[in-house]
Amino acid sequence: MPINTRTSYRAATVLAIGLLAPQLGWAQARHVLSGQVRGTDGAALPGATVAVPALGLGTATDENGRYRLDVPAGPQEVLVSFVGYLPQTFRVNLARNQQRDLTLAPNANELTEVVVQGQQTLEEKLVTTQMGVEHLSIREAKLLPALFGEVDILKTLQLKPGVQSGGEGSSGLFVRGGSADQNLVLLDNALIYNPNHLFGLFSVFNSDAVQSVDLYKSGFPAQFGGRLSSVIDVRLREGSREKFTVTGGIGLIASRLSLEGPLGKRAEGQPAKGSFIVSARRTYFDVFTRAINRANTNTEGYRPIPDYYFQDFNAKANYTLGEKDQVFATGYLGRDVFGFNSFGNLQANFSWGNTLGTLRWQHTFSPRLTANTQVGMTSYRYSLGSQVDVASFGLTSTIRDLNARADFDYDLNPAHKLRFGGSFTHHTFGVGRLQVETADNSLNVDDNISYPALEGGLYASDNWKVSDKLQAEVGLRLSGFSSDAGQVYGGLEPRLAARYAFSDKLSLKANYALMYQYAHLASNTGASLPTDIWYPSRLSVKPQRSQQVSTGFSWLLFGGKFLLTDEVYYKWAQNQVDFRDGAQIFANPNLDQEFLFGEGWSYGNELYLEKQKGKTTGWIGYTLAWSWRRFGPQRGTPGINDGRNYYPSYDRRHNLNVVVLHQLNTRLSLTASFVYTSSAPTTLPAGRFPLQNVPGGDILAVPVYPDRNTYRLIPYHRLDLGVVWKLRPVRFGTERDLTFSVYNAYDRRNAYFVYFEISRNPNTDLIDGFTAQQVSLFPIIPSVTYNFKF
Repeated sequence: MPINTRTSYRAATVLAIGLLAPQLGWAQARHVLSGQVRGTDGAALPGATVAVPALGLGTATDENGRYRLDVPAGPQEVLVSFVGYLPQTFRVNLARNQQRDLTLAPNANELTEVVVQGQQTLEEKLVTTQMGVEHLSIREAKLLPALFGEVDILKTLQLKPGVQSGGEGSSGLFVRGGSADQNLVLLDNALIYNPNHLFGLFSVFNSDAVQSVDLYKSGFPAQFGGRLSSVIDVRLREGSREKFTVTGGIGLIASRLSLEGPLGKRAEGQPAKGSFIVSARRTYFDVFTRAINRANTNTEGYRPIPDYYFQDFNAKANYTLGEKDQVFATGYLGRDVFGFNSFGNLQANFSWGNTLGTLRWQHTFSPRLTANTQVGMTSYRYSLGSQVDVASFGLTSTIRDLNARADFDYDLNPAHKLRFGGSFTHHTFGVGRLQVETADNSLNVDDNISYPALEGGLYASDNWKVSDKLQAEVGLRLSGFSSDAGQVYGGLEPRLAARYAFSDKLSLKANYALMYQYAHLASNTGASLPTDIWYPSRLSVKPQRSQQVSTGFSWLLFGGKFLLTDEVYYKWAQNQVDFRDGAQIFANPNLDQEFLFGEGWSYGNELYLEKQKGKTTGWIGYTLAWSWRRFGPQRGTPGINDGRNYYPSYDRRHNLNVVVLHQLNTRLSLTASFVYTSSAPTTLPAGRFPLQNVPGGDILAVPVYPDRNTYRLIPYHRLDLGVVWKLRPVRFGTERDLTFSVYNAYDRRNAYFVYFEISRNPNTDLIDGFTAQQVSLFPIIPSVTYNFKF
């Protein structure tokens, strides 16, 4: 039968239109609703929910409070909500893409409850693909009892499962068997190399300036790289766009003061185009020690007390240039200063601290595509100096970074949310500068050792909604590092996270991540000290590498009031770094020859039960974990323990944390936290043998050490109690409270370290034996802090 070409063409056209109609209809019938959600104080609200309940559509705002939602054309009713704020409903008639910025007011009724709220509700934790993530708001941290009354977000993170502390009172973090230098600590996307004050007792983060903290223990998003164990992403507050506010606190050891307010002119009934916040904190140990020293200057036999203080300064500003552009600037300066004057010919000083500054530009190309471009610098420096008579000695170490990064967020369609970008950093590792000088110039040494390096990374990830039950986040990162010695390192870092929902109350999650680390913390102690040196991958020092797999479930119980999670993980790492015995660290131009290289692995189970709403809230976390290291024979040494496996000093078999917060009434809150960890590994001498160097000389008792970390200290446990009492407003203040806390409430004497005391025969003065003595750092410590805001 002959074919009618015109009829066939028409038929084909009709068929093509029929096949494409659903796709064309979807593209034409849907529009993007986008904008930003803020509180009345102007602060962005990350994690707020924007939903169209009638259609079952919804999304959460990102870390900058921005949202994008694909909505069918026509009139729709949109609900915006965030825990602690009044929900807001508005109607919109979508005939095209629209932008709608929203401002939520605090919920005064909800303030009668203690709401343990980070950036995610329990329901959001259930549906996200991420696992091994802890979201913490400063509102939560401020309710908990604190050492000396000084709120510390890193100590609050230690109350989460899978996170170990570095010891009594320390703010150091050891996450899932990783060392302290394997944590990527970011402040508004800028790297912090030493996040500690006071030799690790406090963190550098001022609670008044912090908006929120995200801790990633696994399932690392592809935009993060350069460390193996965790990411600690700290975001600063943006300041109020509505009014000028003063916030502060006076405690036992430190005082704080923050100023914030709008920038630019305000239209009637509208917030300003920008805002700022500046925040400062300082301790006053030195005020008392100097007064005591001055009063005893002429006292015979008096030994002066060293001076010590720390201070930090935060600043952040933002300004909206137009509908599509906003700029942000962040600055931080922190210093610890230690000084000693013997009233004679000996003087010593020691200072260390971080400095950083960043400038970020956020541009919205379209409702679907947003870009954030940031440039900045960060540095860490310590300086140790002393002067005896006419000679002076100085030792300095620094690390300076110049960095740039660009991040793009693109909503391809409701099923795919893409994120891609890259970063570049120029490092300068100053591993030691030794200066020795005499007044008559008979000796003058200035030896400076530094190594430049380049580090970069490109990444892309896709948050893919495969179906209503299955969601995955697939990412890939390409990282690279170039040393001054000509070596180039790099590799691909795949990231995969998936979530399957069995129901609206139960989901199963799993993830995998591979990470590279190109900078190493050179330390010959178990604790992170200011004098530790960052050293790049170069010559014989290869990049560290780790892989981690984890799986677990999230289950909403009792009508959604409780969330139960159980996660199992296994992590293995190569090119782990340690020092050979007797290593020379300071001002050594061949420091790479002092390293030993080995492998490590850790595994465990983390059980977590959380309650967020009601008058009584809190969580219980339990971790059962093992950590191992192995360093075989190398560099003419037997390695560590002759290549046998050993436990690192932060290995803990059992870790239990219980946190309870209870609101008695609108003005009075009670808080308590209990911590139990099993014994920490340590190295102690197994015996001693007598040694006489010369005939008739003193007999020395030389210790004999077994394998590293073969002994365990006593288990650690502690109960902290707190009371927050809101005072009635006064004429010049709208919010005031007194925070009472008791650290170590039942006066448990936990072991800080153990040493051996010599006992002698009183008749012959010969050594009878040795007795182990335990040193405890903190007894029961009550404290009170006065906080204000007006």
